[in-house]
Amino acid sequence: MAGMSRDSATVELGAEPEFNYGDKVRSRKHVKNDGTFTGAEIGEVIVTKGDVGFIISIGTYLQQFYIYGVDFYERGHLVGMKARELELIEYNPSREEKIS
Repeated sequence: MAGMSRDSATVELGAEPEFNYGDKVRSRKHVKNDGTFTGAEIGEVIVTKGDVGFIISIGTYLQQFYIYGVDFYERGHLVGMKARELELIEYNPSREEKIS
């Protein structure tokens, strides 16, 4: 189908979020302002690949994806990102272990 995004058939909400509050994560890609980030010009890079941050909120988008609010503390930016845009560095130390 022409014009479909490559993850349009993906529905993450049937499972638990991949990350949890306080998890330390790294950006897998550069992120440019799409116009929703106040204080930066549209197209300006607000997160670079390799930037480190912490998950401070978890929401949803289009009843399909989890969106993780990541505090990129060194940049002073709070940016919403999808799981595929992040990689885990370290679980929140106070996180309860999952029971198998």
